[in-house]
Amino acid sequence: MSGAIDKTLGILEYLAARPQGAQLVDIATELNQSRSGCHRTLIELTGYGYVRQGQKGDYRLTTKLPALGLNWLSKSGLVDIAQPALQRLADRSGELVRLAIVDGERLTLVAKAQGPNSGVLYDPDMGIDLKLSCSAAGHALLMTMSDADAAEAASRQGLGSPKEFGPRTPTTIQALLSMLQRHRQLGFSVIRDVYAPGMSSMAAPVRRRGEGVTAAVVIAGPSIRFTEERMLACATDLLSTAGELALLGNASPLLDSRTGGTWGNLG
Repeated sequence: MSGAIDKTLGILEYLAARPQGAQLVDIATELNQSRSGCHRTLIELTGYGYVRQGQKGDYRLTTKLPALGLNWLSKSGLVDIAQPALQRLADRSGELVRLAIVDGERLTLVAKAQGPNSGVLYDPDMGIDLKLSCSAAGHALLMTMSDADAAEAASRQGLGSPKEFGPRTPTTIQALLSMLQRHRQLGFSVIRDVYAPGMSSMAAPVRRRGEGVTAAVVIAGPSIRFTEERMLACATDLLSTAGELALLGNASPLLDSRTGGTWGNLG
């Protein structure tokens, strides 16, 4: 990848994490770019409509980039085929249901459905990439691999910290593998206080027999309400939904292992 593309993508990713915008000096400093070069790139991105400059001189993304992503997701057919199944699961579980798709070595939340329990919501932003070691979806993916492959994938991405996630986040590969062993026995992942304090979630991998994992279905809610007993009671519906989405894989390239993503071709 050329230096110019590296710098441009770096700026886009930096601004994507800062919807409030950022000053030129901060962008250049944090990305280790020269101020003049960074300014030229920002001017070019502004000309193409991906960035705009505010009245205080700050730079921020326009809606052009997310619009491209939403248009791509819409044309993939994924939401259309997945939403009914996700909503049924949300209605039965009473909690928030998410769908995370595998794309290369990224696991990204792309769709959701909310159950009737709305007093306290667990609702991380759509479009975020999940940390394998700290999320139910990540554990659901890792549990389909051998210990060696799971350890390699988690190490390559990096383990999360309890300061960033929950107090029960595994901080060693051995701790992670111990959790995966239980998930394999259950046939789905179950975590509590791992992704965030006071939050519980469970997930099942979406895959056809003999093929790679293309997605993970997640149910999540506050631990005070979504107890382990309740999670285990939702297991049949969770696995049924994952199986349904696997059968619908041909309807969307994102859920088809032949055209969509599978983690490092593992699983």
